[in-house]
Amino acid sequence: MKTLLLTAFISCSLLVAKAQSTNKMETQKADSTAIAQALEDYYFKGIYEGDINTLGSIFNPGTLLFGDVKGQPYAKTLEQYLDGVAHRQSPKDSGKPFKGDIISIKVVQSIGVAEVKVKMYEFNYHEFLSFHKIDGKWLIVNKMISDVE
Repeated sequence: MKTLLLTAFISCSLLVAKAQSTNKMETQKADSTAIAQALEDYYFKGIYEGDINTLGSIFNPGTLLFGDVKGQPYAKTLEQYLDGVAHRQSPKDSGKPFKGDIISIKVVQSIGVAEVKVKMYEFNYHEFLSFHKIDGKWLIVNKMISDVE
């Protein structure tokens, strides 16, 4: 009887652990999909169209941007970045090629990192975007960029 109860307990424990693992994987996949959708609908679209309302909606207000562009240090607040986007000709209006690609997305609970590439004008940006899920919405909280050859 003890053996039967012990076997039943272990079996149930394994099933619960497997269900939790499956649930966690499904949640991570759903979160990765949500980040990818936000990148496509707000980040890439906002950059391409030069629409700071669309672009700004994916950023947390305190976001900072760092990196290098054409070998020069790059450091901006979100406000400075959006002002620059607002005062340049958008890739859409220029008629020049634009391409945004998602390389990878990694999610751990309420944080995530997306590695993306953005090609526009004479720039070829390799970027790491840090996300945090705030009030159920994935927002960029840090942007690191490097203009690569």
